[in-house]
Amino acid sequence: MIVDTHIHLDDHRYKEDLDVVIQRAVEGGVERFIIPGADPDTLKRAVEIAEQYPEVFFAIGVHPYDIEKFSQEDFLQYIKHQKCVAIGECGLDYFRLEGSDEEKELEKQKQKKIFIEQIMIAKKYNKPLIVHIRDASRDAKKILMESGAGEVGGVLHCYNADEELLSLSDEKFYFGVGGVVTFKNAKKLLNVLPKIPLEKLLIETDGPYLTPTPHRGERNEPFYCQLVVQKIAMILGKSVKEISTIATQNTHNLFDIKSR
Repeated sequence: MIVDTHIHLDDHRYKEDLDVVIQRAVEGGVERFIIPGADPDTLKRAVEIAEQYPEVFFAIGVHPYDIEKFSQEDFLQYIKHQKCVAIGECGLDYFRLEGSDEEKELEKQKQKKIFIEQIMIAKKYNKPLIVHIRDASRDAKKILMESGAGEVGGVLHCYNADEELLSLSDEKFYFGVGGVVTFKNAKKLLNVLPKIPLEKLLIETDGPYLTPTPHRGERNEPFYCQLVVQKIAMILGKSVKEISTIATQNTHNLFDIKSR
């Protein structure tokens, strides 16, 4: 069995056939699903889905692109919910910075502030973090280390293959690997994958985004976790069953996702 540790089931692209998507995934060996908190506007929907399906859990967080929507009230309202298992996805994303150098620096500072605030909430309520890092490895690692994020640990969602981040495995951080590992241009990830400690490997889809080969261009969904596991197993010279078992145990070590 597999856990999809990062699947946006609250996205509108699943609205019409959510039952089918979940059932297809379960039949394909996916036992649990974690909806990350990215946009506060969809948080209520994520909670509703988690309450409806025993195998679905959710996190509360604000993606770096949505920091203007950050509100402590959203966290306080749901953080003690029995199916809230993490804080995030939160982090730093410098990929789309626009404007002058001063404007870019201002945006970086805003992202850092909200990232740190979410880390503090995670520590206060003893929840692991779901961390988003894009083109910001050094700053993100510095914040995680200096803020004591290792107290709660977490997952580096859609791990960006930056070897500088591998040492975070010593700080109770795991590495989420998804459909990107099947892409033809994923040479960097393929090269670094064997360096990820097996006991720190997690599986994700990030659906509806980053659909694995050979389904590029289609909506991604948790059923495709099996394609990710198959590719990882091939690269590491392990069996699909072994990778599935290890990654699932890792997920249970990090997240409290027992059926409730």
